[in-house]
Amino acid sequence: MITQENILLHELIGLEATVVQSNNKQITGISGKVVDETKSMLFLNTTKGIIKIPKESAKWKFSFDKNESIVNGSLLTKRPQERLGAKP
Repeated sequence: MITQENILLHELIGLEATVVQSNNKQITGISGKVVDETKSMLFLNTTKGIIKIPKESAKWKFSFDKNESIVNGSLLTKRPQERLGAKP
């Protein structure tokens, strides 16, 4: 079960994500479902299509099971398989 404390250890694909803060004001507020992930990018399926957003340049809000968690993107910058196997 995903919680605010362990979200970094879980799969992000399928979660709703929103960029809540970024140095790049053009991406602030973009939201959609995470459809893919690389070491440095999240791919969001938005109303305008699939958009690639660098993980590190943003603060992210993830929605899951009627809960939300805000995560600093620099904590996500690992390959998904490395992050999933990491210890908190």
